[in-house]
Amino acid sequence: MEKADAPYLSIVIPVFNEEENIPLLLENIEKALKNFKKAFEVIIVDDGSTDNSLKILKELKPKYPWLKIVALRRNFGQSAAFTAGIDHAKGKVIVTMDGDLQNDPRDIPKLLEKIEEGYDVVSGWRKDRKDPFISRRLPSMMANALISRFTHVKLHDYGCSLKAYRAEVIKGVTIYGELHRFIPALVGLSGARVAEVEVTHHPRRYGRSKYGISRTYRVILDLLLMIFFRKFATKPLHIFGLTGGTLFLLGLGIELYLSFLKIFMGQDIGQRPLLILGVLLILTGINLLGTGLLAELVIRTYYESSGKRIYSVREVIE
Repeated sequence: MEKADAPYLSIVIPVFNEEENIPLLLENIEKALKNFKKAFEVIIVDDGSTDNSLKILKELKPKYPWLKIVALRRNFGQSAAFTAGIDHAKGKVIVTMDGDLQNDPRDIPKLLEKIEEGYDVVSGWRKDRKDPFISRRLPSMMANALISRFTHVKLHDYGCSLKAYRAEVIKGVTIYGELHRFIPALVGLSGARVAEVEVTHHPRRYGRSKYGISRTYRVILDLLLMIFFRKFATKPLHIFGLTGGTLFLLGLGIELYLSFLKIFMGQDIGQRPLLILGVLLILTGINLLGTGLLAELVIRTYYESSGKRIYSVREVIE
């Protein structure tokens, strides 16, 4: 490994109660990268573990000089842990992976080769996945199909944590909720080049999986957020204005119809539920229009005050 102030590669691994896996994980990384010619660092983020994970990491630190430990004050979740690791990474290329030994460090060079071909993001594809079909693989397949369909960044396996990113691409992304799995789609919105390679997947040997049905529900909610990001992140008035305007006109039409019945037909409309529905639609439409205007103001203030742009430049040729 070359010695340099700024390493070429940073490997970010969040862990939560993985005391049995950590020694083997570090050993596997050492073996996988023993012939790697460039400087690298491994950043393990302890996400508020309640077992001996942090203690074991500190004990193993002298053995592995490339190891950096980031200990969070409590359990913030995987997205926050990935963000903490990425923020502390100094490498030109950042690789993320899980700490449960299901991702194989020997696949890292394969991801880096693809990055060197000119891609900004390379995502792992667990083609031969070693997880239960009904509880894990089937929901994942459905989610991957939906995400690919609505984000137009087509990947077989969004849930695979083993991914490689150019630092300038990933460091500009804010990750929260369960959005770490959507990073390829998020950077794809800015025109990043995304590729996919097959990677090895091992069955879990120690510990317990932190995934469940509730997590699948949260992923669906984040997918709705991604759809909004893709279409309306810089023009929220379009969605709120269109919806609000439609409801307003529908409510107005109902009220005009009832007014016609009252004025020209002499019918009593005071007890009609349709009267209340029309008023409700008008008020809801006005409310949505106002929300759209406020959201538009917030977006403009955000971009102008932060100095960010609504575009992303890949290169400039003069």
